[in-house]
Amino acid sequence: MSEIDGKVVVITGASSGLGEAAARMLGRKGAKLMLAARREDRLRALTSAIQADGGKAEYRVVDVTDRQAVQALIDDTCKQFGRVDVLVNNAGLMPLSPLDAGKVDEWERMVDVNIKGVLYGIAAALPTMRKQHSGHIINISSVAGHKVFAGGAVYCATKFAVRALSEGVRLESNGEIRSTNISPGAVATELPDHITHDAASQHARELYKMAIDADAVARAITFAIEQPGDVDINEMIIRPTQQEL
Repeated sequence: MSEIDGKVVVITGASSGLGEAAARMLGRKGAKLMLAARREDRLRALTSAIQADGGKAEYRVVDVTDRQAVQALIDDTCKQFGRVDVLVNNAGLMPLSPLDAGKVDEWERMVDVNIKGVLYGIAAALPTMRKQHSGHIINISSVAGHKVFAGGAVYCATKFAVRALSEGVRLESNGEIRSTNISPGAVATELPDHITHDAASQHARELYKMAIDADAVARAITFAIEQPGDVDINEMIIRPTQQEL
């Protein structure tokens, strides 16, 4: 039996990309899934597909910038499945632009989703995990959380913050809560589609020509979860072989 079988896993940003790939993979391994995102049509289709494949999945429409909605997500998971074993904080945005472009609205949205969304997830899940004396928080950062690049200063700042939060969870775990920070490079997702700055968009699209499949990160998430309880995989960086950044 897999270490994943029967574990209750909450995934934000589950309607596409890394979240969807992880949901499908974990569903096949017997996890009980609570899937969250803003796009209900995609969530419904994904949940139905997992159930049709013999998996257990439910969904909730959630915007991670809404603290009460994130708390309700965890509360509903406990009501549905009785516990929360793993939280995958996956929801994120990447509207790259140079600082001189002054896209303050985009900066604020990134801070709200990439940092505060992760914090809301941690705040909601930790009390339940403390009561259980076990749990696992997986945060999706980025290679941009390890190295700053021109045109990505604010995005990099948010992903450095995610790494800091992941380490904070580890240091404050009291031997109960596992913490995993996963930093993908160029992965085939919708992230580059929302860049409004022309030069930054062109640069990202060139980089993403080498993008690897989202299943690569889903495998990493699966690997971290399926370790025995006394093993904590704290950090993984996953890039295309050709990527320098």
